[in-house]
Amino acid sequence: MAKDSAGKVLIVDDEFSIRRVLHTTLAALSFEIEEAITGEEALAKIKAQPFDAILLDINMPGIGGMAACREIRKISSTLPILMLTVRGGLEDIVSALDAGADDYVTKPFHVGELTARIRTAVRRNRAINRLPEHFRFGQLELDVTRRMLTRAGRTIHLTPKEFDLLHYLMAHSGVPVPHAKLLRAVWGPEYGGELEYLRTFIRQLRLKIEDDPSSPVYLLTEPHIGYRFADVPNRSGS
Repeated sequence: MAKDSAGKVLIVDDEFSIRRVLHTTLAALSFEIEEAITGEEALAKIKAQPFDAILLDINMPGIGGMAACREIRKISSTLPILMLTVRGGLEDIVSALDAGADDYVTKPFHVGELTARIRTAVRRNRAINRLPEHFRFGQLELDVTRRMLTRAGRTIHLTPKEFDLLHYLMAHSGVPVPHAKLLRAVWGPEYGGELEYLRTFIRQLRLKIEDDPSSPVYLLTEPHIGYRFADVPNRSGS
């Protein structure tokens, strides 16, 4: 990577016009750019060289964006993936996030917003995580070093951003965390007002860690404030 590089980004999109706009814009911001037209080509490039972020279109020839995203996650659990999609429905968004995407941007997108999100993703990926490396609450155990969550000894699959969100809440257990503070801490300063975005992740987390997501024990809502991870005592013998 060049000495003054802002980071190395792989643009994966079969539309030449999209790649050209993104390439020109990001190069002007001192990013190093690689391009791929298919998911297969993207995977080959990711295996061959390191990247700081991936811009990945959902609708592409070949294996497609969703499948490519899942394959990338097998290579790296932390590499930031931003999905580009013409679909903005909740089901499609949840599918992209569950496939392992960290973020999504709906076409047509505002270039300034997209570049800000890329800068945030790269910055957070490079940052040194200084929070504790292991947490245990009730039946839940979070191993930060291995990026693994277990519940009563069973491994629970989390997407990268679900892991980061749970990690932050556990690290601040017992303390109500305001919506805006939580968004900015996990996603970056550009995300303070994206309340529905946060609610989507909270819903997904509750489905994975709670016995009854409609009556949570761990991940509690603080009305009109935000969320709080309950300081649940460890069960004896667990």
